[in-house]
Amino acid sequence: MAATKRKPNPAFMKPMQPDAALSAVVGNKALPRTQVTKKLWAYIKRNGLQDKKKRTMINADENLKAVFGGKKQVTMFEMTKLVNRHMK
Repeated sequence: MAATKRKPNPAFMKPMQPDAALSAVVGNKALPRTQVTKKLWAYIKRNGLQDKKKRTMINADENLKAVFGGKKQVTMFEMTKLVNRHMK
């Protein structure tokens, strides 16, 4: 039995438009969710926003606080859910 390559879910590949809050972090071009996540992580790493002790926690700066609904800190998993609210 040959292993078949997993096809990416087309919903993840469809470009979505980030709102104003998310645009401050990832730019204002329509992007697939996968790219938004990549850009978000690049931003988090560039600004040192990953918690030093608990690596699964993301500390929000002013731009991310708007995306995270005013929260100072969220988990990686919560972040994905909160970011999806900012995409049309």
